[in-house]
Amino acid sequence: MTDQDWQRFGLYDKFRKTSEHVLGRTSQAHAPWVVIEGGDARYRHIMVGRTLVDALTERLNNGDTPRDEPATPLAHYPAPADGLTVLNRLDMSQQLTKAEYNKAFDALQRRLGELSRSKKYHKHSVVLVFEGNDAAGKGGAIRRITRSLDARYYRIVPVAAPTDEERAQPYLWRFWRHVPKRGQMTIFDRSWYGRVLVERVEGFCSENDWHRAYGEINAFEEQMAQHGIIVIKFWLAITKDEQEARFKAREVSSIKRHKLTEEDWRNREKWDDYAEAVCDMVARTSTENAPWHLIEANSKYFARIKILQTVADTIEKAVGGKR
Repeated sequence: MTDQDWQRFGLYDKFRKTSEHVLGRTSQAHAPWVVIEGGDARYRHIMVGRTLVDALTERLNNGDTPRDEPATPLAHYPAPADGLTVLNRLDMSQQLTKAEYNKAFDALQRRLGELSRSKKYHKHSVVLVFEGNDAAGKGGAIRRITRSLDARYYRIVPVAAPTDEERAQPYLWRFWRHVPKRGQMTIFDRSWYGRVLVERVEGFCSENDWHRAYGEINAFEEQMAQHGIIVIKFWLAITKDEQEARFKAREVSSIKRHKLTEEDWRNREKWDDYAEAVCDMVARTSTENAPWHLIEANSKYFARIKILQTVADTIEKAVGGKR
């Protein structure tokens, strides 16, 4: 150890912030960064070696002929040796009783309502992004947030397949036009992350496109943050068994049956592909300006309270208090 080592250690947070910025701006389809957790030496060594071997093997198998698509399949992060990922590390058993939920829910709604009406809040705007597994409870969570808000100052944008008009524009255009002005909130029920999730898994865009989208998304969210927009992103996670139970409950419910489609059942067949895409998404786009909040949503009560708490805490921190 040298004095310079200790000096740099004192600047750890600055180095981390700068590194995050560099990785987000320079991870390209043809040369993506691969971030490897370095705490455990054996895991680190194996992952570096595996990544090198995979890249060399892929190049040798494909030869040196230039291609339009990326030359290496390194869009995803290597799977940890212990099999743990950001998703299966979540404790999906967390629960709240109805009494605990009602008590916390009322207090958080009052708090969020006060924050949204404060003078400091109206110097900012808020973008909420909801992504998650099918039937994870995105719509229900959004309704619990909006109950405490003035309907004049928020807008919900449900995102489906792009229209012909939207396909004729740059990819992010259909989201740019919904960015809120000061004092307003836009809630995206699914979002621009479709490019690195459903479009990636279903092959609706080229590999080059979804590789490039990570940098485009990070730049988009950084621009919003620099403009004073508070960006809060949620991934609602449920287990495969819980999703099946909710699907079957929808099948027999006259008021929920319309929510279930053949596509929902078909998507379950690609569960692992979507899980890999989610892990890549979180690793590449969870930034200081716009971190991902992973919500354990097997319990709807627990998920809704955690979301409300996160929204209230984030807004309060950003505006510097309630008044």
